[in-house]
Amino acid sequence: MLTRHARTAALGLILAATAGCATVGRDATPAVTADLILTNARVYTVEEGQPWAEAVAIKDGKILAVGSAADLAARKGEATKIVDMGGKFVMPAFGDAHAHPIFGGMSHARCSLHAGKTVEDYQRLIKACVEKAPGNGTIFGSGWNQTFFPPKGIPNKAILDAVSKDRPLIFESDGHTLWVNSKALELAKITRDTPDPKNGTIDRDEKGEPIGALEESAMALVEPLIPAPTPADLEGAIAYTAQFFNSLGITSWHDAAVEWDKDGTSKALDAYKAVKDRGGLTVHTAMDWRWNNDLGFDQLASILKLSARAKNIGLTANGVKFFIDGVIPQQTAAMLAPYEGTDVKGATQIAPDTLTQAVAALDAKGMQSHFHAIGDAGVRQALDAVEQARKHDGVRDTRPMMSHMNVIDPADQLRFGKLGVAAIFQPLWACDEAYMRLTMERIGPKRSSYIYPANSIRKGGGLIAYGADWSVASANPLEGIEVAVTRVAPGGNLSPLNAGEAVTLEHALRAYTLNVAYVNHLETRTGSIAAGKSADLIVLDQDLFRIPVTRIHRTKVLLTLFQGRTVFGSLDGTAR
Repeated sequence: MLTRHARTAALGLILAATAGCATVGRDATPAVTADLILTNARVYTVEEGQPWAEAVAIKDGKILAVGSAADLAARKGEATKIVDMGGKFVMPAFGDAHAHPIFGGMSHARCSLHAGKTVEDYQRLIKACVEKAPGNGTIFGSGWNQTFFPPKGIPNKAILDAVSKDRPLIFESDGHTLWVNSKALELAKITRDTPDPKNGTIDRDEKGEPIGALEESAMALVEPLIPAPTPADLEGAIAYTAQFFNSLGITSWHDAAVEWDKDGTSKALDAYKAVKDRGGLTVHTAMDWRWNNDLGFDQLASILKLSARAKNIGLTANGVKFFIDGVIPQQTAAMLAPYEGTDVKGATQIAPDTLTQAVAALDAKGMQSHFHAIGDAGVRQALDAVEQARKHDGVRDTRPMMSHMNVIDPADQLRFGKLGVAAIFQPLWACDEAYMRLTMERIGPKRSSYIYPANSIRKGGGLIAYGADWSVASANPLEGIEVAVTRVAPGGNLSPLNAGEAVTLEHALRAYTLNVAYVNHLETRTGSIAAGKSADLIVLDQDLFRIPVTRIHRTKVLLTLFQGRTVFGSLDGTAR
């Protein structure tokens, strides 16, 4: 039996396929001519009823017709631009089901450590930032890699102190840990006598002295030292990310944690509006409001008002993001059994009853729940909350999502399909690399066999969609696609990580296109090449179906169209 979301998706495919067929030389209005026709191409539509075509006709930013070159020649008018693609590969533009556009854009605008390959590189990059901004203010940045700090992935303040002891240095990794120097600890009054806050850890040495790493809620202790972004900073971050994503062939994203203030306003939403009004938001967007674990249910009223305001300005912000747990290397992810060699199981950051009530309340309002869950206990708690909401209110088309899910107990893998919870994986992480080896050391061999079970979820009737969690990881979908189908790092030669969890190329492409549109409630508007949908297309320099899968990551995007207009590359540059 098809699940609810499978039935919805199937109906959408039937309708789209029917519409597409009707436009290929068989409709009642053959006089309608196109603004643009891409012809003599290898067009992969991601439409089950019509997966391949030779040409696409576009009018007023939408797809007018899809079919053979001969059929679509009838759509040529006096003003139609015809582009002979010379057999190039055309497909729907990618989507990203889990991104942090503002955080990512800001991380590259501030003191970025992303280019660093060693601890010494980090010191060099930070020194340059200090010299560039003289004075005694905080230097804040992000992009450090936990694997450079063995054995537990926890950095030490001494490395930063070697750069500067006179001004606070604060650097974020993945949204779960801050690395700070002695000056930052001093100004924040963090000492050996400072207790760990609820749901947080101040990492310490054997004498109890803080070593310079703050995990989860402990990060808030130095938050007053971090310069608040200006409206121009926020707008610049969104505009930068839109352009960067367009260059990777991405024209839709799901912003997985939009910040808002306790007074019910959101500077982030204001920035989105400003960029949109200037024409710089060249992506379809869906947004989640961050659920504040320290506030009660009163915050729901503010979130609903923010969602309504977003709708009034033409944006979709109907999601709420719950952060259930932390990460495995620091043993803050919630596990069903203790970490290897310890009695530590991690902990969830939201009480089960509180989460269940919140999800039920959101479901009743037609809002989408989105869960950050990494450990198998965190995954189970989120699934339990959805199940209880379904029992209370029945099945609603709210399309709950769960992201990351580094480990999913086999008993829970089939529940995604049964409950209609979309599994949002970061495919680039599903391979044998340094961070994953840290993870496997913490959980042992048995649970390591349950890491990122994408194919098991899919075969069990669950919907999978892909998102990079940028800027924590590379946003390039082509790198993610290669790992999704090989379970090997791009260009790598190690053994596949749980090879049976690899998916086919068709499934990977769908997870980066139509399934992203589905979780964004946009599957009737984008995500595939079908008549009536937004003309969001890309042209690649290689045919993904005619090259070895180990070369997919080398593929380049030549052209990105968003609503029929070029947002990256050049039409003339892609023509034969």
